[in-house]
Amino acid sequence: MATHALTAGRTVARVARPFHTYEGAGFPVRRPFPTEELPFVDPFLMIDQVGPVELAPGEAKGAPPHPHRGFETIQYVLDGDIANADSRGHRAVVRAGGVQWLTAGSGIVHEALPTPEFLASGGRQHMLQIWLNLPARLKGVPPRSQNAEPADLPVAVTPEGAELTVLAGTGHGVTGPFETRTPVLVAHGRLAPGTRAEFTVPAGHNAMVYVMRGEATVSGEHLPDGHLAVLARDGERFTVEAPSAAGAPGAAAASSATADPSATGTPEAAGARDGAGGPGAVTEVLVLTGEPIGEPVARSGPFVMNTPDELRRAERDFRQGLMGRMPV
Repeated sequence: MATHALTAGRTVARVARPFHTYEGAGFPVRRPFPTEELPFVDPFLMIDQVGPVELAPGEAKGAPPHPHRGFETIQYVLDGDIANADSRGHRAVVRAGGVQWLTAGSGIVHEALPTPEFLASGGRQHMLQIWLNLPARLKGVPPRSQNAEPADLPVAVTPEGAELTVLAGTGHGVTGPFETRTPVLVAHGRLAPGTRAEFTVPAGHNAMVYVMRGEATVSGEHLPDGHLAVLARDGERFTVEAPSAAGAPGAAAASSATADPSATGTPEAAGARDGAGGPGAVTEVLVLTGEPIGEPVARSGPFVMNTPDELRRAERDFRQGLMGRMPV
């Protein structure tokens, strides 16, 4: 896709449409990447959005025990709750507004399941799962789990009225609570109609904006719900804007994208989504920036290494129980 001129500095290098798939025990996710066309955006490896969806009692699903090695996972729970446990003995429930930051490092077995209470009651479920790569020198670090409650996450309000929750890194004068091994910004923006937020990115860092809900204009490029803008490294600033309440300029385009089977994926996944918004609704975006690692990426399922030989070693170590086992 051709780049587009903008006044804020960076141009949009490409726009990625989402596709829908299933993860864990069979819950639907919306995923802008990885895809064949966009395998990763260094240092980020994946964005998955679960919901928002209203679940009946007994419908909630999670991810049974599974291994990880060589990267970090960021679990951001917006609605519902998730009980996390792993082979190192870490256990924590992440409730609405909370985050778990799991450094898999040398290897760990992990599960993420709805709590018995949420499974029994049902309710609204909404979550983001982000994968962040580790450089070769850190792929063997001991696994570590960090957790943050909603009150731990700082919120900034931009001069134009946008609200920004910072999970990691520093933005608009606030810094997230997590210790990161790669310089990144992970932020959740909420933009009322007609508001905007400007972001400054260090030279050489990658940057992207994913529309979680509603629609947005990123550096002059209209993005419907679920789309991802990857910015070129040709400046140090970019702007995210929400359409005015008087009428979203891209509403027709958003409707067209939603009606397109390639954008919505399976009927089940399309029917499950709730609260996509419309003219006058709050726009929600995920803003990610990070310093590229610049190393080869070899990945297979839950393992992300630098070479095929390292992948085979990870698979063998898991089979032999060297990443630990979940307590019975």
